[in-house]
Amino acid sequence: MKALALDFDGVISDSAPEAFVVAIRTFREEFPESGFGAGAEEDATLLARFLEIMPLGNRAEDFGVALAAIDRDVPLADQAAYDAFYAGLDRARLKAFHKRFYRVRHAWSESAPDGWYSRIQPYPGICAWLRERSTDVRLAVATAKDRRSVHALLERYGIADLFGEGWVHDKETGVSKRAHIEAIASATGCDPTEVTFIDDKVNHLHDVSALGARCLLAGWGYNGEREFAEARAAGFGVATLEGLDAAVFDR
Repeated sequence: MKALALDFDGVISDSAPEAFVVAIRTFREEFPESGFGAGAEEDATLLARFLEIMPLGNRAEDFGVALAAIDRDVPLADQAAYDAFYAGLDRARLKAFHKRFYRVRHAWSESAPDGWYSRIQPYPGICAWLRERSTDVRLAVATAKDRRSVHALLERYGIADLFGEGWVHDKETGVSKRAHIEAIASATGCDPTEVTFIDDKVNHLHDVSALGARCLLAGWGYNGEREFAEARAAGFGVATLEGLDAAVFDR
């Protein structure tokens, strides 16, 4: 292995609490008829329900889908149920939610940066592990999050120096994680088969595995047995924070 590429949200950064708050604020603006009151942002039960649905979506609009299902008390136990519910929603309103979500996030990060950062903490131990292993392999980030935000958070986490200029790939590199991994392999001077990729979305692993890269699902964060079983059935390993050395370096 020559390079280790990691998704940012859900792998390095526990961004789900931040996404939940932004989603609630956006939903209340875009869907004022919803039943989410002023205390929804601090509702632990609501957050837990939101996290159960999160793995079934991929884009900001999917946060709106999750909240719509919760608001209407519609259970979404699997991908088929999610897709069916999604198909019945107003696409124009979902598109508007998607756009507003990023405006709400930006406004929060600009007006109250400390409060915003407090909701986006790194997963326990991940920063120390990355620093320890940074001498063994080229580290890179492959993310849908904007590069500016990622660099700001890496600075906050104290590991920005591990990902120098050109090693954080966002949508400017390409819209897919496959494009990110291709760029990382090229910059490293290696074949994609010499890259290991860790992501929190099984569909991203399917996309990248077509290049021959080794793919692992992050077994921490909001993924559960539903996602673990799907990953293993597709032949992907499931890594844990405690077992990263064994999963990534076969130690």
